[in-house]
Amino acid sequence: MVRILVSGAFGFIGSPLTSFFSSIGHEVVPLVRNSDKKTSAIIWDPERELANPEDFEGFDAVFHLAGEPLTFSRWSHEKKKKIFDSRVQGTSFLSRTLASLDHPPKLFLSASACGFYGDRKEEILTEKSEAGRGFLAEVCSAWEEASFAIAKRGSRVVHTRFGIVLGPNGGSVQKMLPFYKLGFGGKLGSGKQWMSWIALQDLIRALVHILQNESLQGPVNVVSPHPVRQEIFAKTLAELLHRPSFFHSPAWALRLGLGATADELLLGSSRVQPVKLLESNFLFQYPDVRSALLNAL
Repeated sequence: MVRILVSGAFGFIGSPLTSFFSSIGHEVVPLVRNSDKKTSAIIWDPERELANPEDFEGFDAVFHLAGEPLTFSRWSHEKKKKIFDSRVQGTSFLSRTLASLDHPPKLFLSASACGFYGDRKEEILTEKSEAGRGFLAEVCSAWEEASFAIAKRGSRVVHTRFGIVLGPNGGSVQKMLPFYKLGFGGKLGSGKQWMSWIALQDLIRALVHILQNESLQGPVNVVSPHPVRQEIFAKTLAELLHRPSFFHSPAWALRLGLGATADELLLGSSRVQPVKLLESNFLFQYPDVRSALLNAL
């Protein structure tokens, strides 16, 4: 049995991950801001940097998945600050808290994102690729650097760079469905931009795989080996819903409505490969976007 601390344990990724770990006999303890949901949870306040270090002793692994949600809306200065601080400040505080323990965890896994690479057009990106430009690239770079204290202490640190997660009961697909069901699915901008994605079930399996494979450390791209162009993604989702996909949202219109958020979330190209997962013999159950979308509906 492995004792695991999970922040974001009740989120889109954290909830099924927690359930899976529990189902295979591991002890999972949520890290939360209040105790309303689980009496066994550990309470912390990352904004005010309040926590009882003694509560963090005795864990074999920590999965840090919490962060301010990214919304498909124009990001105000306040929203950007929440996105940045919830990831960077929270990770730094947790990292320092764990590093101060007599027995820090063997594994510290902190979520990151393919936003690390920025808009890279046709470039094939691996874990060895440098950080890109833009707000999300800056956030992800600082997010990963915030684990410095626990890495210096000697724990195995993994930064999971997630692609767009396709799964039921939340996530990107569920946000898209109302528009696609009304026949408003289609190209965003040119539609040629690459989308790096992963099925939720494969993401959960990848996190378990990382826990079990001590050779995996540093950045790990958690994406399908088959990214798709946005227009193909749109066409596939529309076909599965038996809806047309002729609607076209020009780049200028998206930028007019969403500002820089359009470039960060909708128009940027991310052609990422999961080299470390493949080299460690991880097998994807949903490697193609059609099967992943069908399973998410």
